[in-house]
Amino acid sequence: MLPPQALAAAHPTPGRPRVAVVIPTLNEEEPIAAVLGAIPRDVVDEVIVVDSGSEDRTVERARAAGARVLIERHRGYGRACAAGVEAARDCDVIVFLDGDGSDRPELAPLLLGPIFRDTHDFVIGTRTGGQREPGSMNALQIVAGYGAGALTRLLYGVAYTDMCAFRAIRRESLDRLGMREMTYGWNLEMQMRAARAALRILEVPVAHRRRLGGASKVSGTVMGTVKAALRIGLTFARVACERQHRGHSTPAQDRAAEGKS
Repeated sequence: MLPPQALAAAHPTPGRPRVAVVIPTLNEEEPIAAVLGAIPRDVVDEVIVVDSGSEDRTVERARAAGARVLIERHRGYGRACAAGVEAARDCDVIVFLDGDGSDRPELAPLLLGPIFRDTHDFVIGTRTGGQREPGSMNALQIVAGYGAGALTRLLYGVAYTDMCAFRAIRRESLDRLGMREMTYGWNLEMQMRAARAALRILEVPVAHRRRLGGASKVSGTVMGTVKAALRIGLTFARVACERQHRGHSTPAQDRAAEGKS
């Protein structure tokens, strides 16, 4: 059953925006069916799972659960997200969430409500402000979220408290951002570009739990943590330097400048 605050956040209404949920996966056979089953279909029109070469039964179970499954031959978290966005061309709002069960899909109405009401363009869940199951986030993840938020505040005047994968954004707003990051820096790049583009941004506390099965590709190993941290750091430096070198240009102007170079 949906929490009362989620039930009240977004109601299906005639003419509401079409919503797609995009879920990147890699070896998530244990949690994927439960994740898909928890998506509130009264406010979601299409569910797209983008698999980056799972060696287990993730694809089979996702299809059995009713998801549209895309196979992305080249690995990369951002690449999978971008493929899902491209496939959801007929949808007005995109919700992103992880396929490991740590995000709570039933809370999607909390993210969609402000967009449906046209008060915000980009709504991101904050795990640090919500109820967290013990062990669902490590200290590095918490510190990184606040640290990145402090830096984006210095650059753009927008202070985030997390880099949570669970987020919703208007399709037209996302298209304006000119996303380029194909790795784990995708989430931070979106937040930085959204702040720079002066989107109407809202953080919403969301509950978070330990993954429902399998091993984390990021926090599950020291090497995975180091690689993800490096990519996120490089992403921050790249996007911040774009701002420094190009002033207060918009992402559309950035792309035009890149095309001329």
